[in-house]
Amino acid sequence: MFSRSFDSARKTIGFKLIFWYSAIFIASSLILFFFTYFSLRFSIRQNDHKLIQSEMEDYIADFQLGGISRLERALGEIRFKDSTGADLFFVRLANSRDATLFQSIPQQWPAPDLSQLENNAEKKEATWSDIPSHGVKNTYEVLSKPLSGNLILQVGSLTVNAEELMEHFRAVLMQIMIPIFLIGFAGGLFLTFRTLRPIRYLVNTTRLIIDTGEISARVPAGGSNDELNELSRLFNTMLERIENLVKGMKEGLDNVAHDLRTPMTRLRGSAEMALRSEEKNPENLKSVLADCIEESDRVLMMLNTIMDISEAETGTMRLSLQNVDISILIEEVADLYSYVAEEKNISVRTSLQKDLQCVADRNRLQQAIANLLDNAIKYTPAGGEVEIQSSQEGTNAIILVKDTGVGIHPQEQPKIWDRLYRGDKSRSQRGLGLGLSLVKAIVLAHKGHVDVSSVPGAGSIFTTHIPNRQ
Repeated sequence: MFSRSFDSARKTIGFKLIFWYSAIFIASSLILFFFTYFSLRFSIRQNDHKLIQSEMEDYIADFQLGGISRLERALGEIRFKDSTGADLFFVRLANSRDATLFQSIPQQWPAPDLSQLENNAEKKEATWSDIPSHGVKNTYEVLSKPLSGNLILQVGSLTVNAEELMEHFRAVLMQIMIPIFLIGFAGGLFLTFRTLRPIRYLVNTTRLIIDTGEISARVPAGGSNDELNELSRLFNTMLERIENLVKGMKEGLDNVAHDLRTPMTRLRGSAEMALRSEEKNPENLKSVLADCIEESDRVLMMLNTIMDISEAETGTMRLSLQNVDISILIEEVADLYSYVAEEKNISVRTSLQKDLQCVADRNRLQQAIANLLDNAIKYTPAGGEVEIQSSQEGTNAIILVKDTGVGIHPQEQPKIWDRLYRGDKSRSQRGLGLGLSLVKAIVLAHKGHVDVSSVPGAGSIFTTHIPNRQ
């Protein structure tokens, strides 16, 4: 059971982060310590070599000034001593047969293995040798250099201090290895916990939504601007949009169910009356069938409009983009509604900027303008006026529909864009309550926006902004 739990934990991203952070931290620390160790060892060795070379040069100078006798006298004048007054260097002078002419070994040092110093007389250049000593593990670092007369001078030093220092360094390194492992693991655990906290919140919130269906749940977001907190904020934004869409779908379905009830009841009532009627008058049957067709068309129009709105709001509406002359398009819509306006004694005027071009779906944009104009004529009393204006504002084409109608109450203005919403003053008018919702959806599909300003009793102004995406 423990092995299964461990295997399960090993597959988690938290375990992997802890493992890799700890491994990288520990490996980096070891590399640093080993680099320091070998750098210190090399530095000590170089320093010892410099001291030996300096001593060698002094003895060579003595030999060149007075020969072997001068060199032998110099050996009695020890130049370098340690803090206890002991000699620091081993010196040996040998002939061409490697026979020792004289040598000086500090009394406190063990004797070097002279057999290791043989076969150096024939060498014509300075060489370094590591010579073991008798009875101890320390070695001599010896510099051998040929002199005139087939002589060879050898100067060396015992690596006691260097070895003691490096041994102490190794002991310290071994003592701090366990704290390094603990620090690496603790650091990996802490950073993993802090780093993955937004992910845990995200997982918990998602699990809560799946288990309870509570879509109002949100991920706690921190104050930092890192990628994980940004992911949490984006996830919350997505949840808000989903919640709004679900709420809108629920309200839309409720409204559709409510609004479909009336035409479907009329449709059923007309059919039942035709079936129960004892009179087989063809004219009456035709009238009933015409009512059924009218109500069916009303239902189909409602469903098609709702589908168009949904496609536009979800970004799936297909637009056939082309260069559209806004002024010509508005003139065509105004001509189409001129007869309706004349019947209500409403004047329709246009104030258009010529050659105002825009890249848009001509049919969809015409549909949006027609809905705005139809809405304006519908809610403007007889003798009123409707005006359509077009202009250029930066890279946007502006279409303004102004009427002198009943206006919209400020509390109702945000709701008029909702599906199937009908204000108090619009309930007496025939319609589906989807016109303005479709207008907004089409404009949004064109990456634009539409807004309204209205004064009750004085009329309304609908302003549409369509960006030119050429």
